[in-house]
Amino acid sequence: MLVSEIKGRIPGKVFDILEKEIKELRPAQEKAIQAGLLDGKSLLVCTPTASGKTLIAELAAAKQIIEKHAKTIYLVPLKALASEKYKDFKKRYGSIMKIALSIGDFDSADSYLADYDLIIATSEKLDSLIRHHTPWLSSVGCVVVDEVHLLNDPGRGPTLEILLTMLRQLLKNVQIIALSATIGNAEELAAWLEASLVVDDWRPVKLHKGVYLRGEVEFD
Repeated sequence: MLVSEIKGRIPGKVFDILEKEIKELRPAQEKAIQAGLLDGKSLLVCTPTASGKTLIAELAAAKQIIEKHAKTIYLVPLKALASEKYKDFKKRYGSIMKIALSIGDFDSADSYLADYDLIIATSEKLDSLIRHHTPWLSSVGCVVVDEVHLLNDPGRGPTLEILLTMLRQLLKNVQIIALSATIGNAEELAAWLEASLVVDDWRPVKLHKGVYLRGEVEFD
């Protein structure tokens, strides 16, 4: 699918930015669009690293922010990853939306975030914002969950599971975009999230598997 084919389905400002960088959508991105990404549907996207999952999230966020005037929260597991995403999004979309990084004091409602469109945060920070009854949370239309397989992590998993449960109760029509390269029970998780499942094995560089023994690698 060419980017030009979705010109009328994404905000014009976003299309103007993307067409300078991308000519053709990757398989997972096309599948996500066909599954209702641009129609506000929740998705669980399970595809390899570097297959284009982030752009799927960006399209959902831009649609909510620019066309529906709703905020998007982009959840990541680590502060370092949050800072990286903030720099990337600020560089690409800083001219058309207000982007904030929220990874600081967990004992704060961060009321200033009411003025921002795209908010990148860790699960622990969002948990704090919910517990502080942050007013602007009611204006969130999309929640992106990066590395959603961490639901199975003994440390971060319980917090993330509770967060997703609370968000779905607080925000009845929220669009959830969950992203992961590795999920063992994708169908079960998609059902729990009430999301459509997008699965694809395309990757930009072919992956070869082999066994190393005595200085030699024998490939399958």
